Amino acid sequence: MEISVKTEQQLERIDSALETGTLGDIASIIGELSPGDVAHLLSSYPPRVRRVLWSLLESEQEADVLNELPEELRNGFLIDMEPEALASIVHQLDDDDVADILQDLPDQLTEQVLAVIDDADRARIETVLAYSYDVAGGLMSTDTMTIRADLTLDVVLRYLRRHEEIPPNTDSLIVVNRDDRFVGLLPIRTLLVSDPSQSVREMMITNREPIPAMMPAAEVARLFERNDWISAPVVNDNDQVLGRITIDDIVDVIREEADHSLTSLGRLGEEDTFSTVFHTAPRRAIWLGLNLATAFIAASVINLFQGTIEQVVALAVLMPVVASMGGIAGTQTLTVLIRGMAMGHINRRNQTWLIGRETLVGALNGLLWAIVVAVAAASWFGDPTLGLVIAIAMLINLVTAGLAGAVLPLFLDRLGVDAALAGGVILTTVTDVVGFLAFLGLATYFYA
Repeated sequence: MEISVKTEQQLERIDSALETGTLGDIASIIGELSPGDVAHLLSSYPPRVRRVLWSLLESEQEADVLNELPEELRNGFLIDMEPEALASIVHQLDDDDVADILQDLPDQLTEQVLAVIDDADRARIETVLAYSYDVAGGLMSTDTMTIRADLTLDVVLRYLRRHEEIPPNTDSLIVVNRDDRFVGLLPIRTLLVSDPSQSVREMMITNREPIPAMMPAAEVARLFERNDWISAPVVNDNDQVLGRITIDDIVDVIREEADHSLTSLGRLGEEDTFSTVFHTAPRRAIWLGLNLATAFIAASVINLFQGTIEQVVALAVLMPVVASMGGIAGTQTLTVLIRGMAMGHINRRNQTWLIGRETLVGALNGLLWAIVVAVAAASWFGDPTLGLVIAIAMLINLVTAGLAGAVLPLFLDRLGVDAALAGGVILTTVTDVVGFLAFLGLATYFYA
């Protein structure tokens, strides 16, 4: 997250105030910052300092700042609050943001919060809570403005003027029939420039499909990106309007997807940069243990050829070359496939083509680098046979890497497993085992 020069200067003043212990100055500076900048500030300090900064927030700042915080950090503050304090925050936020917050809290605390808020707020929030956070229904806000098709634009304008404000990011009014079923959209710009005597039916657009409540959030984000939408209506199975999704909700989805992809590269899951040692170590230990288990699998393959390695010591020197080249080639393919899946480009029609292409790319690169490595190994150790062995092994492993890197994410996706999180570990095991098996197996054959 980039911040302005002015904000950077304010953060430097906070650092200085923390060093001198002048908390009054810090509170004054925080009061001048936007909620997003305060959230960035809290995310940039270790837990002990965060608590100090949080205690200096004004009560009216808390709701907006909480809404900008990363999930794990936000939950750390919320879990210590009383239900009444949480209810006060609920009243200040949009219902989709409240639903996101409550879904992450223990069920008992969520029930306590819902019990102390008024009936109108509870009904709005429960509508969104009925859906998972990763589908359109969980992203939507029920704060919408609907109109009928038989009204004139003049009547609609007078209706709008009766409101002190309209919902944020309202670029269109949702047109519904008497059963609240979606009919079309009336863009605000059309309303403002058209003849007031015209009817809504004449001026509305009907070529926009509403978003089903159960559509996955990632697919909703792709629709917004592809069509440059600012908002979109959400409907149930009967086409009745439940709410709407706005661009700020989609930005959060895209950011979370990017964060997830980045942390998955290190097998970390969602991790706070400044988590405590005892919180961070167990998470990483799980994946280190899994990696150790796969390393023993590769080591057991090497052990099968211990006698060959003792006879031809050069094999021990060159083994990492074969495994490393296969690992890199496989990771390249895996990354391309995962990115394509995330962007919705991959489907059943093009999967076979992609698998074939990546296998062929692996074969061509394998042939190229097999020749290079063969010449280098033969010259280094003065053994043409060794060059032939490593060339064939390199070709086999790079073809395997291309094939496995393409097939693995598709296979894991069908199983419902996160390919970005689990694919790398499995792929490395495959390329290590195949690389060692091919290289040492061929060496055993040629040197027997």
